[in-house]
Amino acid sequence: MTTNQGPIHITSEIGKLKTVLVKRPAEEVQNFTPEMMPRLLFDDIPYLPIAQQEHDNFTNVLRDNGVEVLYLEKLAAEALDAGGEQVRNNFVDRMLAESGFVGGVTHDALKEYLLSMNNQDMVNKIMAGVRKNEVDFVSNDLVDLAEESDYPFFMDPMPNLYFTRDPSACIGNGLSINHMTYPARQRESLFNEVIIKHHPRFNNENVHVWRDRNHNTRIEGGDELVLSDHVMAIGVSQRTSAQAIEDIANSLFKDSQFDTVVAIKIPHNHAMMHLDTVFTMINYNQFTVHPGILNGGKIDTWIITPGKDGQLNLDHRTDLKGVLKDVLNLDELEVIPTGGGDPIIAGREQWNDGSNTLAIAPGVVVTYNRNYVSNELLRKHGIKVIDILSSELSRGRGGPRCMSCPIVREDI
Repeated sequence: MTTNQGPIHITSEIGKLKTVLVKRPAEEVQNFTPEMMPRLLFDDIPYLPIAQQEHDNFTNVLRDNGVEVLYLEKLAAEALDAGGEQVRNNFVDRMLAESGFVGGVTHDALKEYLLSMNNQDMVNKIMAGVRKNEVDFVSNDLVDLAEESDYPFFMDPMPNLYFTRDPSACIGNGLSINHMTYPARQRESLFNEVIIKHHPRFNNENVHVWRDRNHNTRIEGGDELVLSDHVMAIGVSQRTSAQAIEDIANSLFKDSQFDTVVAIKIPHNHAMMHLDTVFTMINYNQFTVHPGILNGGKIDTWIITPGKDGQLNLDHRTDLKGVLKDVLNLDELEVIPTGGGDPIIAGREQWNDGSNTLAIAPGVVVTYNRNYVSNELLRKHGIKVIDILSSELSRGRGGPRCMSCPIVREDI
């Protein structure tokens, strides 16, 4: 059984998890008002002390099962430490530009304010958001005059950061660094970019970036599932476009062992924002699925394979179960419905990410304890379920898979 072949090594959804990237919730998850929730893609404001206790419960479960836990905020600061002043200045300029400040008095004041801190404090502050009353200067910038005078922030908080699955996705011995859909999240992948380029753990290690963040078309890691060492599934969703899927398929087919991408169309709504909120792999031949996506057993699916002269072959199918059996060479395949298929229970537990399971080994998953009907059903199907606390974390509309970016798994 092969283990790590470099700092990134992911050839399945279910191989024993060895290293994972997370973000502990901090000030950013409560540093906003109810009026700001739509802008920041939140439905509620989590109670931070409990959210942190729940996240610590999650990471302790991972450590107890032999997983190395890395923290995004710590890696980002270490990458800036390693990169030196030029990298630090460039990072702040890019973060300010993507926050709406390319130059001028406000830009200069914010840059001076951020650069006055050490790198860890600076990273924490950027993540938490910069309020207008924190920076003492008089601005006559047009950008300020155009902004609502009572809006409290120069730089918005990033409360979605604890969903580390989305800004990047590790695939094989490389990763995608993603251009995300909504402005509230687009700055997040700047942290991933600086880590890959400058952190001693990853730079100079020939980590292949299958697709970088410098695109106009959108893709997010919750839609990217590594089903085997040569097959990916990617959701065509609210957050990932067909063009981005074609882009990453071309890159993988050119420079990796992957030869098949399965594009799965899911409803474009907030409750089902990513493929992993409705569909996850939990064992060699077992999957969870939200019955709401099946449309009477049919779902638009495309098998994408390399064609001639750099073109892509697309085979349109509507039988998801049949497609999975074909691309994974399975004789039998079991699909376990969220909430046992009951329309009320399934809808409720889907809202609380009942299908968003994190496999930490074949047939061993981490789930939210609030989805007790789905969890008990998984156990009846022979799955070992480790459930974690979830009263506050679940308010962000993401589960254990959303809160984790696997970096290294053992091969299966």
